[in-house]
Amino acid sequence: MSKQAEFAVILKMNPMFADLGADELQRLSGLCHTQQLATGEVLFQKGDPGDALFGVRRGQMRIETGASDGSRLTLNFMGSGDLFGEVAVLDGQDRTADATAGEPTELFVLRREDFLGFLEREPKVAVRLIALLCQRIRWQSERMEESVLQPLPVRLARRLCALAEDFGSEVHISQEQLGIFVGAARESVNRQLQTWRKDGIVDLQRGRIMLHNMTKLTAVARND
Repeated sequence: MSKQAEFAVILKMNPMFADLGADELQRLSGLCHTQQLATGEVLFQKGDPGDALFGVRRGQMRIETGASDGSRLTLNFMGSGDLFGEVAVLDGQDRTADATAGEPTELFVLRREDFLGFLEREPKVAVRLIALLCQRIRWQSERMEESVLQPLPVRLARRLCALAEDFGSEVHISQEQLGIFVGAARESVNRQLQTWRKDGIVDLQRGRIMLHNMTKLTAVARND
């Protein structure tokens, strides 16, 4: 399968492009090119121009932001098949967060001018994009509510379940990164993971978390 055909598959799996026909997807994917990133390489930083939409062909991207005290907050992880950069590529304004490769990564890149030209020719894609952005707003609201109201085990289980959807039962993430992601100290995350390890829910290895019992983990995430 060609890279353009792979990008068409990724687009088809995304809600924004799911209603497009094969010919439309082919035309859109034909506008893309690819970019390689090494582990830790920065794709863009907060404040950079929003000049492209990205799709992850392989690897992992971390979407992060920083505070004045030097701390980092991981907003999201992007794995194979995920798209990101929709907001900035539409309004052309500055990026609102940093994007860094968590491992060797290959991206599909769709430039803003090419994408906007396509939207002018395909208005139903623009309508889908509006719906997707509303979904993102709801997701952010839910996460804010979660961080304030839900206990750590629930927040942690939900994040691991979400990561498992993209990366399977072997999640490559450090406990420190996971703590930043759920808004908790590494020590608190470690204590909870150790409890789950004793219960046979997870296994812990250096830089990795093996998810052995998704049924129990999902039950915790639902706060059953």
